[in-house]
Amino acid sequence: MTQAKPKSKIVLSVSRDIPFNKLVLSQSNVRRIKAGVAIEELAADISRRTLLQSLTVRPVLDAEGAETGMYEIPAGGRRYRALELLVKQKRLNKTAPIPCVIRTEGLAEEDSLAENVQRAPLHPLDQFRAFQAMREKGMGEEEIAAAFFISVNVVKQRLRLASVSETLRDAYAADELTLDQLMAFTVNPDHVRQAQVWDAIKDSYATQPYQIRRMLTEDAVRASDKRAQFIGIETYIEAGGAVMRDLFESDDGGWLEDVALADMLVTEKLNEQAEAIRAEGWKWIEVGLDFPYGHTYGLRRLSGEQEPLTDEQQATRDALQTELDKLEADYAEAPDLPDDVDERLGEIETAIDAIDDRLLVYDAEEVSRAGAFVSIGHSGHLHVARGYMRPEDELPVAPDGDETETAKTDPTEGDDAQSIDPISGPDEDEGLKPIPDRLVTELTAHRTVALRLALGGSFDTAFLACLHKLVLDQFYSYAQDSCLELTAKCIYFGSQAPGLGETPYAITLDERHETLAGSLPNDPEMLWDHLDALNDETRQALFAHCVALTANAMVEAYNRRPRAIADADRLAMTLDLDMVSAGWKPTADAFLGRVTKARIAAAVAEAKGDKTASDLKPLKKDMMVAKAEELLADTGWLPEPLRTPERQIEDGSDLVDVPPAANDGETAMDAEGDPADNEDAGQDEQLTAAE
Repeated sequence: MTQAKPKSKIVLSVSRDIPFNKLVLSQSNVRRIKAGVAIEELAADISRRTLLQSLTVRPVLDAEGAETGMYEIPAGGRRYRALELLVKQKRLNKTAPIPCVIRTEGLAEEDSLAENVQRAPLHPLDQFRAFQAMREKGMGEEEIAAAFFISVNVVKQRLRLASVSETLRDAYAADELTLDQLMAFTVNPDHVRQAQVWDAIKDSYATQPYQIRRMLTEDAVRASDKRAQFIGIETYIEAGGAVMRDLFESDDGGWLEDVALADMLVTEKLNEQAEAIRAEGWKWIEVGLDFPYGHTYGLRRLSGEQEPLTDEQQATRDALQTELDKLEADYAEAPDLPDDVDERLGEIETAIDAIDDRLLVYDAEEVSRAGAFVSIGHSGHLHVARGYMRPEDELPVAPDGDETETAKTDPTEGDDAQSIDPISGPDEDEGLKPIPDRLVTELTAHRTVALRLALGGSFDTAFLACLHKLVLDQFYSYAQDSCLELTAKCIYFGSQAPGLGETPYAITLDERHETLAGSLPNDPEMLWDHLDALNDETRQALFAHCVALTANAMVEAYNRRPRAIADADRLAMTLDLDMVSAGWKPTADAFLGRVTKARIAAAVAEAKGDKTASDLKPLKKDMMVAKAEELLADTGWLPEPLRTPERQIEDGSDLVDVPPAANDGETAMDAEGDPADNEDAGQDEQLTAAE
């Protein structure tokens, strides 16, 4: 038996120190494009640490193939150029020995390519550990950055990886998450919270870095939040609060980690400001981060007047206005303003606004009965809304003399009692007095009745007025530009009907609404003239759409509305509504998968006959649903709540009369609450047990 020859041992290339002036660059170096550290930075690094990696060289041969004593460098050209720069700077002798590995086998291009391709960049975690070790040995972040010719921010970013738990670093090393994801975890140093977020996302699709940051900071206050802007980050930090920062993304100043502390500081500062405003004499002050929209509805706003400008303020304002006018005139034709001019214009405008925005002065007696709202504005500044009078703080309205004054002839009614004859009484002042409120009410009541009589006799005007009101309600939120006491209320279906917005009829309705909305004026005050100018066809289409949005044919367990549903049936019959043509289909999600097996069989029997339905009964629920969906497709079958009375459906060849949907409010909606379905449910359980 022949023994296998042992494999020959690898023999490494010879290494030797070669004087620098015996080295030349090779034309076989594959690197042609500059990349990485600059030659100057590499030279500085060599002067700091000397040469850490030998040059790869090959002997230069003459025409006969003999060595000339010179060596060319196919791999290590950048290091050679850095050494060459040090020689030119007289920092290195031109005969200094350079560590070299001498290659004679293979191709020079192969040496160059292998050295550049085979090397692997340092893993970010290895770089982090190296930086961390250097810092622990006393080097500062600036020193580390200077030593490796990188920015201080890069060093800080790598060292920031120390805030990530070892579990996450191990997961990154095992390629279970990306560097961007790992960096996102650094925003919150709480390892417990990091673990919670990692457990929540590692098996889900919500793994984008922004999603990780959002989850890690959802219980913090952004530095750009109006609360943080109001108290100031410095105040929060001085009070012992911690700020989470993101070194890898723009974070707008970070996040205030201690929400309770931030809220306490906000409350304290708001209350301090409120006390200063209360000193102005207001009866009440309401304080809050913000107030709901419409919180001042029903309150009367006091009329105040600005204090007149002092002579000094007026002179300052005049000077600013003169400078502003001059700058605007000088640069009126300039395509772009110089930066200094633009900055000055902003300063002038801000100064003028500060002078013009003076506090209002209110009547002292009214101030004692009114109040103010103190909150934080959207940009973080203090927002004070002064001068609101509550109804209970209004002075009682003195009744008009002609309504209450009566002749008093009984002297026992008091010494001050006196009889006043409106005719023989003292003459009124020549100045006009306002018409008494009660008389205004009486007069306008007369006008209302006459207006109704006239409006009822003009269809065109009544139609236009009604359309005007409907469009205001449906397209202009909170507009109060109509005298008609009509309300156009649009019911929206969200949780009651998941997926409704994706149906073809909902999409078409939304498209029609958006088209009509785009044709209307932005200002509700212009709406009347716009509607009056429309042609009859467009006006009628708009009217029909607005009326249609008020229709509500929905039956709910707590509100079956039998008479309203009967009216909905009447509308459907008039319009010949066909839900099949509209796009509804008896799919598993829409109906079949949400009712009992008995009801599925009944649906198939109604559309395809009893024989077909009986074939489905032995099947399990999921298979039965799938088969029924296939059988009912294109049959036009509808569940009772969707049927229009007196319409028909096809069962392939014959037309089957469809019974009208129940109008007494007892329409079957689902398995729950329906006695028949409860019975079906029992049958389903028996079938399942038998299977």
